[in-house]
Amino acid sequence: MAFAFIRHNTNIDFIGKRHISYALSLALLLAGLASALWGNGVKLGIDFAGGLVVQVQFQRPVDDEVLKNSLVAVLPDISIQRFGEGGRDYLLRLSSPDIEAGVLRARVSETLKSALPENPAEIQRLEVVGPKIGADLTNKALAALYYAILLMAVYISGRFEQRWMASAIMAAALWGGMYLIGLTGLGMGTLVMAALAITLVVCFFLKLNFAFGAVVGLLHDVLITTGLLSILNIEIDLNVLAAIMTLIGYSINDTIIVYDRLRENLRSGEKLPLDALINKSINQTLSRTILTSGTTVLATVALLIFGGGVIHDFALTMLIGVVVGTASSIYVSAAVLLALGNTEFYRNQQEGSRHKYERPGEHGVV
Repeated sequence: MAFAFIRHNTNIDFIGKRHISYALSLALLLAGLASALWGNGVKLGIDFAGGLVVQVQFQRPVDDEVLKNSLVAVLPDISIQRFGEGGRDYLLRLSSPDIEAGVLRARVSETLKSALPENPAEIQRLEVVGPKIGADLTNKALAALYYAILLMAVYISGRFEQRWMASAIMAAALWGGMYLIGLTGLGMGTLVMAALAITLVVCFFLKLNFAFGAVVGLLHDVLITTGLLSILNIEIDLNVLAAIMTLIGYSINDTIIVYDRLRENLRSGEKLPLDALINKSINQTLSRTILTSGTTVLATVALLIFGGGVIHDFALTMLIGVVVGTASSIYVSAAVLLALGNTEFYRNQQEGSRHKYERPGEHGVV
């Protein structure tokens, strides 16, 4: 018998409290949007915006503020990040790509010598990311996010609604549409937003309800996580992007667990309204959800506390994403199915289960 610390017949009314979750999600989305447009903005790291990274090691530990104040007068666009243990190792990031590597190395060395003459520093590494490379990485990152969401929508449509042909047509149309829109010369960000909007419209009109709910949930997770990163003034670099891609996979996995149990309950022959069936499915998978999310949160918190500066932003993004993704599987992806109403899929499953459990000869069945 599988271990479960929450009883299988638990009956918490998650769906009944969905409006509270809607209000909280809306508040977080608006706060993130306000921060992105009028606040800190979405800060792209050097990996995407271009710039330089200098790794320095001091002979003795140095205070963060002392180091920053000593460099900001000469290099106003610089940001510092401590990593490792002991307070001697730092990453210096310069967003402006206009300074040559050799000139920057000399300038940083001279500034450190004059500002901290009693604490010599050694430049151990210097990396330059040009603006073209940064733009290329940005475009590939946005495309990767879109195709990940699209392929998951295709899989869910076929897996849960047995409509592989409709999902294949949707994928082919969107792939071709994205290529044609790309010929207009629009930026990748605009292109991806347009493609995602088209994906939602196609899922809605083709009545691919499970896919529609999953895509809405994933967009909810990515937008809220990105908004919170903007509020916290966290740069989005390759590490943060890796965390976002990871949380997309985590969130969709949690959503699929709930969807799979809902499909089983739809086919069980039990005559319940759709909201009751969704609520029952969430409660039946609650033990697994809490165990998975809890262990992931514990591991992520350990990384956040003990992982050092280099992995700090990755761990923080993962922590935010796990919490938001777990909540969205319950209150967004599952609740969207209810918002779409007693759909044709729901009626077909209920009708199919009725015939499955009838004995020959009953109600004219022979």
